[in-house]
Amino acid sequence: MALDRLNSPTTFEMPLEVLGHELQFTQDPNSKHLGTTVWDSSLVFAKFLERNCRKGRFSPAKLKGKRVIELGAGCGVSGFGMAMLGCDVIVTDQKEVLPLLQRNIERNISRVMQKNPESFGSIKVAELQWGDESHIKAVDPPFDYIIGTDVVYVEHLLEPLLQTILALSGPRTTILLGHEIRSTCVHEKMLEMWKQNFDVKNVPKSKMDETYQHPSIQLFIMGFKNSAESTGNSGQAAAEKVDDQTGVEGKSGEENLAMEPSSSVEKNVEDHEKAATGTKKLSEWEARRYGSMAARILKDVKIS
Repeated sequence: MALDRLNSPTTFEMPLEVLGHELQFTQDPNSKHLGTTVWDSSLVFAKFLERNCRKGRFSPAKLKGKRVIELGAGCGVSGFGMAMLGCDVIVTDQKEVLPLLQRNIERNISRVMQKNPESFGSIKVAELQWGDESHIKAVDPPFDYIIGTDVVYVEHLLEPLLQTILALSGPRTTILLGHEIRSTCVHEKMLEMWKQNFDVKNVPKSKMDETYQHPSIQLFIMGFKNSAESTGNSGQAAAEKVDDQTGVEGKSGEENLAMEPSSSVEKNVEDHEKAATGTKKLSEWEARRYGSMAARILKDVKIS
């Protein structure tokens, strides 16, 4: 599947200023493996953490010492963001991606340690092939948080992803997923699967970074529907738990795009892209999004 890799800079180095640190992620967009590219939903996720880290569920005081595993970590952006807030993180991917992932982790640890070592948790790299019982056992579940960004792009990956999440979870595990809509069919199947198994909340735009957001990129916060039963709380506890972790105050503040028809989401994307056109100089983020849009347009073009 030809995905929108034109959202990557021509350079192999991806700079990112987040949580007060200048980070640098090496990528290889020319590789045949999708995990060696920095995808935009990971940037949205990292900037979401930055936007919401001053208080509440995503503050260092709340996250310090929490166990986190990232699935399909790729270049490691999202998992590194959680480690910067005090979490103990395992970033995982397929064997072929691990050398680049390890390089990125080591490089950025040294940058953070020079400036603010006290706030950093821990982070290590591990191989995890979805559904592999030995890999799952080796990372020692359950985890407090399971995270992933742009990990689903074809339908046949949905069931292995779900089974891996279930195997890594405990009754109070929270799942944080970032997803860019590239296929309406895959997106709808994914939402159906999430809602069958979890209480699902869509992070509202007001809780995202003002710049690093896009209508086609959604962040989901999910908890288990039966988590209330295991703790003796009321039947509303699981839903309230997920609400609390979004930082949204009450139902009126929600922007539940997860329940919005796909046609409406697609219209939001089109409107956003039309509004962004003009003669002003593009920011780096806008340039990435134009590259993504161009790649989607050109992906089916064949040159004879």
